[in-house]
Amino acid sequence: MNSESTIEIEAPAAAVWAVFADVERWPQWTASVDRITALDGAGLEVGTRFEIKQPRLPRLVWEVTEVAPGSGWTWRQRSPGATSLAIHEVVAMGPAQTLVRQRIEQSGPLGVVNGVLMRPLIRRYLRLEGAGLKARVEHGTGVDVTSA
Repeated sequence: MNSESTIEIEAPAAAVWAVFADVERWPQWTASVDRITALDGAGLEVGTRFEIKQPRLPRLVWEVTEVAPGSGWTWRQRSPGATSLAIHEVVAMGPAQTLVRQRIEQSGPLGVVNGVLMRPLIRRYLRLEGAGLKARVEHGTGVDVTSA
């Protein structure tokens, strides 16, 4: 089960990356995340883990599996019967125009069921993250963190 969201941001890709890749600060600009805690040191590097608490969801630990500095990363969360991948991409469309693409891929017998049941919430959170990132990068603000 896959869910995807894209958003265009009026800013250079490097500026978008600087905010997006600073994952521990996401709660400052998106209502989809209550807290992100680095478990192995700050920064996106393969093998680092982050505990993420989102509204209406349990705390989960995500491990970074791929990083392409300046353009994207993937992290993975595993539970019995389910694996989730979250893919984050930053694509320069011009000197001051960037496309951000996020995708959640859920696999395994429970992952597929969870993906179907949670799809509306997952899509909502992806939209909140995109909108919050856009507001933070373009205007230095975030979304109302009480709206999740």
